[in-house]
Amino acid sequence: MSLDDRKLEVLRAIVEDYVKTREPVGSKALVERHQLGVSSATVRNDMAVLEEEGYIRQPHTSAGRVPTDAGYRLFVDRLTRIKPLSPAERRAIERFMVGVVDLDDVVHRTVRLLATLTRQVAVVQYPSLSRSAVRHLELVPISTTRLMLVMITDTGRVEQRLVEMPAPVPEGDVWDLRRRVNEKLAGQKLADAPPLVEKLVEECAPERRGDMVCLATVLLETLVERSEERLALAGTANLTRGGVLDFQGTLRPVLEALEEEVILLKLIGDLEPSTTRVLIGDENEIDNLRSASVVSTGYGPGATIVGGLGVLGPTRMDYPGTIATVRAVARYVGDLLAQN
Repeated sequence: MSLDDRKLEVLRAIVEDYVKTREPVGSKALVERHQLGVSSATVRNDMAVLEEEGYIRQPHTSAGRVPTDAGYRLFVDRLTRIKPLSPAERRAIERFMVGVVDLDDVVHRTVRLLATLTRQVAVVQYPSLSRSAVRHLELVPISTTRLMLVMITDTGRVEQRLVEMPAPVPEGDVWDLRRRVNEKLAGQKLADAPPLVEKLVEECAPERRGDMVCLATVLLETLVERSEERLALAGTANLTRGGVLDFQGTLRPVLEALEEEVILLKLIGDLEPSTTRVLIGDENEIDNLRSASVVSTGYGPGATIVGGLGVLGPTRMDYPGTIATVRAVARYVGDLLAQN
């Protein structure tokens, strides 16, 4: 059965009131609070249809109605008017991010900002090496036979490895190795770099090949054996704001899920550009999160996605405000990465 505009407006009013008050919503309250233009008897009939269709439910006999996961989904897909951020919220984002010093600082400020603005649990993935490009490779002599290889990506990640050389390497040779690797690899995606490293060895003069083989071996380890993806988390205490009833009477499953980085990466990773994903209740594949909702999106410089960020909270969530904030913060962090 397709719902007419009036029933959709009744559903919108129920969701908005329940999110705001945490109290089941009755027909009398809806008529008093919203300009529905009909009597409470008509609203009761509309609510009966919404309940029959599975969009709202009655938590106990004498109560009003609350949205179901299906009701929230319909609200998000068809009824949500994304709230523009207020000037104060935009200024808060700008102030929070002024003076960032490095990638760690960007990620930690971003996750705290998201948790503060949405009052939910915030998760930010560090820029993924698999989606990054080489900005610069530095070779720093530690001794005559040891070099420190420092790889800096276009997203600001820094990886360091020690290179043991077979014999002492003069300073001029170190400079030449640095020039060669940067000419070949700077600007290249990490995923595309291994064949180029092999070419470095093939193209090297025989008298330098031993040095280049040692360097290439460590380079390949840095490119291929990437360190595991990293995450930052903030705002776990926000889960208690609405009480355990927001999470079917217990927070334990949600807290256990938040301890698993693999679960969190699955929630906020692998997003297409310009996509905001909203998972509501039972739509979550992870059993421990069936009482929660997740709003996530990708971020990165320009149209390039290098990581994901998002928030997790109860299904009784301010979806319009949360979606707008997650998108705005992602855009701001992407611009920051592009500038730096």
